[in-house]
Amino acid sequence: MKIGGLQKLSLLDYPEHIAAIMFTQGCNFRCHFCYNPKLVVPQKDYSLISEDSLFEFLHSRQGKIDSVVITGGEPTLHSDLPEFITKIKNVGYLIKLDTNGTNPKMLEFLIQKKLIDYIAMDIKAPLKNYQKVVGIDFILANITKSIIIIKESGLPYEFRSTIMPSLHKKEDIEEMGKLIKDADKWYLQKFKPLKDLVDNKFSQEKAYTDKEMNALSEIGKKYAKICDIR
Repeated sequence: MKIGGLQKLSLLDYPEHIAAIMFTQGCNFRCHFCYNPKLVVPQKDYSLISEDSLFEFLHSRQGKIDSVVITGGEPTLHSDLPEFITKIKNVGYLIKLDTNGTNPKMLEFLIQKKLIDYIAMDIKAPLKNYQKVVGIDFILANITKSIIIIKESGLPYEFRSTIMPSLHKKEDIEEMGKLIKDADKWYLQKFKPLKDLVDNKFSQEKAYTDKEMNALSEIGKKYAKICDIR
């Protein structure tokens, strides 16, 4: 597994659990607002963490953390993901997987093999605008397939969307909501205008205000049992 980073403690990323966050390298999307460009397109001098070092850490933290969040990049791009997760679960940890939903076959396999305990999937845009927002052409049907797989998995899950004014209008929230209708949880995340983005032209973009985000979440509540702001 290509490991691009490790956050040793998080109280926020896995609901009701104390987690470590492991970042895989490489992503098939080029979302303009992504704040992890070194994970999306790894640099030659970007240091990797060895699996041995990761598992040494996980063994040392038994009883202090109870879960591992696997995020990226896009974890499902890695063919060795099932084997890698199996090794982590054998140490005794729960697994939360973050995904962009482009690999429904891998997602379904992980669920069938009971290798994941919680799923978070990003919903980037209405289907008609998806390729514009993520910066590439891909098989759009994979998004809807993954949504169905997740909703029917029987596992706790959430959908989440980073929202920014130049890419997401009020009517877009309606269309995105329709994609995940009757979902358990949907979180709208305010865009952060950081300096180091995949597309640095967006570093000067303004974010929605808290008031505007709350208004958008009211739209989301028509489509998800819980729709909150992060």
